[in-house]
Amino acid sequence: MDDMTKIAVLDDYQKIAEHIVDWSKLPSDCDLTFFNQWIDPSNLSNDLEQFDVIAAMRERTVFDRQTIESLPNLKLLITTGMRNASIDIAAAREYGVTVCGTSGSSYSTAELTWGLILSLARNIPLEDMNIRSGKWQTSLGIDLEGRTLGVLGLGRLGGKVATIGLSFGMSVIAWSQNLTDDVASRHKAKLVTKEQLFTDSDVLTIHLQLSDRTKGIVGKHELDLMKESAYLINTSRGPIVDNKALLNALKNKSIRGAGLDVFDSEPVSEADGFLKLDNTVLTPHLGYVTEEVYRIFYAETLEDILCWLAGNPVRILGGS
Repeated sequence: MDDMTKIAVLDDYQKIAEHIVDWSKLPSDCDLTFFNQWIDPSNLSNDLEQFDVIAAMRERTVFDRQTIESLPNLKLLITTGMRNASIDIAAAREYGVTVCGTSGSSYSTAELTWGLILSLARNIPLEDMNIRSGKWQTSLGIDLEGRTLGVLGLGRLGGKVATIGLSFGMSVIAWSQNLTDDVASRHKAKLVTKEQLFTDSDVLTIHLQLSDRTKGIVGKHELDLMKESAYLINTSRGPIVDNKALLNALKNKSIRGAGLDVFDSEPVSEADGFLKLDNTVLTPHLGYVTEEVYRIFYAETLEDILCWLAGNPVRILGGS
């Protein structure tokens, strides 16, 4: 077993990775381990120190410099998706670790975004719970037609969300730091100022990449600008929104509600406060969790490993 290439596939919570692609394509001297449970960061080095190859799911596990230093056998680190803010690419390069990615799909996250919007607008989780306990028509929803959809980040994903909003008869406004009138008009959206985006939106949905300049970009000031009747949707990354400010806005009902698929710390815990609120719809980072996306993720993860073993790595991140 000492000559085996040891491969770890992390965060296979649904126990799908093992069966969704044909891992038998790997050479016989590869030893494959699937992790079905979340690994506590304090145990990460002990649990993974034996592995030559680690396949990570999105940004669930942090591979910072200290972690990479503590994994002396690591030679190939794969992330699903073509970017991962939780990996220190420079440190990986310094320690001779090749980092590769996979492609994916923005449709799944756009669809989930609308699942959250509709769940809030029509109180679907509440009414589902109430009808099972013998209650009938306990809430009053809202129509989306004629209301304003605000899109924070009108890129590939935000553009898809905007298109669906138009089909509901909503007006679409948008802002981001680099958004132009030309790009906005191509999506049939109106470019507005950041302040107008928060002031005028009935539903504000976030589709930014997490970076130093977007972390906390939605804070107390922005939330205070929003209507009391407005909803905030976040299917991007938790730290884009100031956690404390959002909790206060929801507790004080200064906004009507929030649909959240992402959190500062994942898996989310009761300490975060959101689980106790009655004006939220929460999902456990499901934006990319579909059969179609997983087939892409794991098929290309397998391809990444095979190409690396053959000496021709593909989809290298950071030019390493």
